Amino acid sequence: MTQNTATENMATENMATGHTATKQPPAPNVWPAFRANDARGLIKFLVEALGFEEVVVYGEADRVDHAELAWPPGGGVMLGSARDEAEQSGVTGPGHFSAYVVTSDPDGLYAHAVAHGAKVASELHDTDYGSRDFAIEDPEGNHWSFGTYPGHPR
Repeated sequence: MTQNTATENMATENMATGHTATKQPPAPNVWPAFRANDARGLIKFLVEALGFEEVVVYGEADRVDHAELAWPPGGGVMLGSARDEAEQSGVTGPGHFSAYVVTSDPDGLYAHAVAHGAKVASELHDTDYGSRDFAIEDPEGNHWSFGTYPGHPR
């Protein structure tokens, strides 16, 4: 698959009617949730280095009870401060989160993230399925992959 087929709309023709329908990649709609040892520090990193937008942050002093960070093209993440085992309620603990985030400018985002101290886990590269990807680790040890592959059109 070439990058064009991975990132451009795919048109299909209905043989019975002769109409052409355009299939779009799915809109981002999954909101992963995780915990951080230094939630306020991680929020700052995700906003400044990666381009997430702070929507809400609830909590006092260093503790974050709930934060929502939006990814500008759609979707986002929710996070909060690490808690003891009894309070975790099944949410991924610090340093164990992994996500793939779609971006239209991986080269620019990569340069921006590295300039803000992101630890590179995988250099920029082109994949065999037409995406341009890279990966970093955040200060908590979570793994963030970014690329142009928006999901298969449906």
